[in-house]
Amino acid sequence: MSVALANSTTASVDASKCVSAHSRANQAARLLWGAAWLLLFRPSPRFLFGWRRFLLRLFGAHIGRGAHIYPSVRIWAPWNLEIGAFSALGHAVDCYCVDRVQIGSHVGISQYSHLCTASHDVSDPHLGLTHAPISVGEAAWVAADVFVGRVFASARARSSARAQAYSKTSNPGRSSAETQPGS
Repeated sequence: MSVALANSTTASVDASKCVSAHSRANQAARLLWGAAWLLLFRPSPRFLFGWRRFLLRLFGAHIGRGAHIYPSVRIWAPWNLEIGAFSALGHAVDCYCVDRVQIGSHVGISQYSHLCTASHDVSDPHLGLTHAPISVGEAAWVAADVFVGRVFASARARSSARAQAYSKTSNPGRSSAETQPGS
């Protein structure tokens, strides 16, 4: 197999050297969580927020009192998730938490948003996994259909979104991504 690189050269890639960055224990835990999500989490009635908090805690998530996680939310690894009190993950939110995702108290993550802690190193012919944590501060709102991710060393531009993330503590006229430390 050969891969075309950005500068129009090709590199030979041995697919046998493309091993998973995740341990067998991690893979087994995700398999168990996938079964629990499919059979117990996803089909639960919308109003059973307590039941879904219980299931997530059972798989190692730190979920605050009164948090509302909707049944259509997809969570990759609950043990990497921390949600503060009275926060919400709305309909069809995708929480790809390969690394730690910390969500403060009184936060709203609106429908169809994507929280992504991982990517691939495009400079590596094997496209090795890269990851970094995401933190959403207290009393923040991530509007509908937003991609929240980290900027990796090989990335050329910040993530694009069709909406902005707002926070009570952010400066007017600037998105919260511009006001976060390390941006």
